[in-house]
Amino acid sequence: MLQHPDPDLIALGIRQPWAELILRGIKTIEVRTVPTGVRGPIYLYTGKVLSTDDVARAACRRHDIDADSLPLGRLVGVVEILDCRACAAEDASAACVPADVLDGKQGWVLGRPVRLPEPMAVRFLPYGIWFYPFRRKGSSPRRRNR
Repeated sequence: MLQHPDPDLIALGIRQPWAELILRGIKTIEVRTVPTGVRGPIYLYTGKVLSTDDVARAACRRHDIDADSLPLGRLVGVVEILDCRACAAEDASAACVPADVLDGKQGWVLGRPVRLPEPMAVRFLPYGIWFYPFRRKGSSPRRRNR
């Protein structure tokens, strides 16, 4: 069982409403231009700016999400990265985007989303795609007892 905040858990920045769709278990593929070797649980950090592109607005309408009420600039949950593979047209529904957006992209397969009881502020702000919200960049992680 993870304790929060967990200084050793890495975070991924994702704009809303995509993070909300992940937490609801609707979006199970995160579409990126690069593959990842990361596996296991990660924090979901919502960017400070709401995605307002047409695809995001359509996803909000389709899933009855009030985008203006979504938390921004906070950790909102934990999700596991289960796999990474090239996207295929069949991934459109799981990615919550049209199939033509997937060409040449990588699909990060997600599972077991858990919403935090309350969105959490981070101690250290993102400095790239991945960041540690509760320890400085480059500092050594504490060893976990497993």
